[in-house]
Amino acid sequence: MAKFVLAGRADCPYYAKAELLADYLQKNLPDFRIHKITQHPDIWEEWLKDLCKKNRWSHNKSPIIWRELLDRGGKGLLLGGYNEFLEHAQLYYGVTSSMTTELMKRVAQENLGTHIEKELEKESLKGLVNPLQVWITSASSLACYHLIPILTSGEVFGPQMEISINLFDNKHTEEKLISHKQEAEDLASPCLQSVSICTQAEEAFHGAHVIIILDDHVDKEISSLEDCIRSRAPLCQLYGSLIEKNAHNFAKIIVGGKTFVNLKTALLMKYAPTFARNIIAVALGVEGQAKAALARKLKITPSCIKDVIIWGNISGNNYVDLRKAKVYRYESAIWGPPHYSRPVLSLLFDREWVNREFVVSLKTLTATGRQFGGMLAAHSIATTLKYWCHGSPPGEIVSLGVLSEGQFGIPKGIVFSMPVKFENGTWVVLTDLKNTEISQQAMTRMANDLIQEQLVAVGELANFQPYQSETDLNQEDVKTTLPTKNDHQERRKVSDDYKDLFTHLMPDDEKDLILSDGESVE
Repeated sequence: MAKFVLAGRADCPYYAKAELLADYLQKNLPDFRIHKITQHPDIWEEWLKDLCKKNRWSHNKSPIIWRELLDRGGKGLLLGGYNEFLEHAQLYYGVTSSMTTELMKRVAQENLGTHIEKELEKESLKGLVNPLQVWITSASSLACYHLIPILTSGEVFGPQMEISINLFDNKHTEEKLISHKQEAEDLASPCLQSVSICTQAEEAFHGAHVIIILDDHVDKEISSLEDCIRSRAPLCQLYGSLIEKNAHNFAKIIVGGKTFVNLKTALLMKYAPTFARNIIAVALGVEGQAKAALARKLKITPSCIKDVIIWGNISGNNYVDLRKAKVYRYESAIWGPPHYSRPVLSLLFDREWVNREFVVSLKTLTATGRQFGGMLAAHSIATTLKYWCHGSPPGEIVSLGVLSEGQFGIPKGIVFSMPVKFENGTWVVLTDLKNTEISQQAMTRMANDLIQEQLVAVGELANFQPYQSETDLNQEDVKTTLPTKNDHQERRKVSDDYKDLFTHLMPDDEKDLILSDGESVE
């Protein structure tokens, strides 16, 4: 049995000519066998160099042909290139090749096309065999605990997609990570291929397809708002460099939690610029809180309310917009089919509640984060990921924190929550929405605070100064002129909502919630 190996550059005309001759010999000689290998032109030289080094051969062009010594084993016997193979065929088998130069070139181009198709098919099959690598930071948290069973259910990535979950956290949380790992394995989910633990930073995000950034741990006491903001930068810089180094080229990075969500997203974009388009901030948690508050008022199920828009800072100074919000399946004198809806504002007759109590209650929830626990964080992250992978419901508005490009008059370069839709594996800002203008004062307040957060975080600004309108300043002047005991008690070094952004880091008995007047939703 004579077995030959024919290897060459996929677009090489002489490989094409040798291939045709080898095919003829294999078809007509029962003891002749040929094995063919093609390599892409970009990697051919390196591949040939490694092959020759391994077998101690000297050959530097395409094709290369050698004989496998099946009966004796060993490294094989180098025959040479096309000329040597043609001479061997003429001498031993009395066969030669009459392929024209034009045909050689045409077959060479066909070989290259076939090679590329096979490589793409191979990569596609590899994707089906290899699981989706999902990394979760701060994995010892309650949010991660609630997130794992949702991810393994098949609802987020699809029932046919196997996933491998990687739990990443500090070394001192290893015991809790082991507990999470064991419980995840106990689920016996057909979608879950493996669960692993990582406590070494340099190993983080290796081969990651999806990275979920949860709230980081605060190991030391925070003395001021500025210190709290600056404490986010080093970790985001570390994560950014690791993502650039280790993550898959098209990794999806999703930032969730209840503290400085916009800021962390912006910092990750700064330190992982290659992935900037694929880094988003989850706003569905705040959107869900707004829907729940409206549902309690209207005595309906929160899922019946759609198209509530969250503008601005997801975990800080934001604006809940009800102008596009709709109610489905509302029990009243007017009924319709399942797709029939009515504007939320047309059913809320108590405008004082809308403009005061509703706004204040949502600001309280955003500021303290007390009701934005593990369950809500996990559900909002999982739902956002599901939309990112499979698309959001047709016609439905989704709130999402993305990098502003100047849409809706929002300053460029800040991460701002705005209305989007998900389709074809990406997100699109809904810039064609009508009647979504925001007052200049509200826009300035939200944008100014986000810009200052970034400047403080990177050390370009020493002190954070929350935005104050002329109305705010006039009210402060009046209070200064006519002080009372209560007025003195209400004054604090950190003003507006930004004290509230890190009050959850203090003991409960030290918290004193400060709320600014909300914007009208009318």
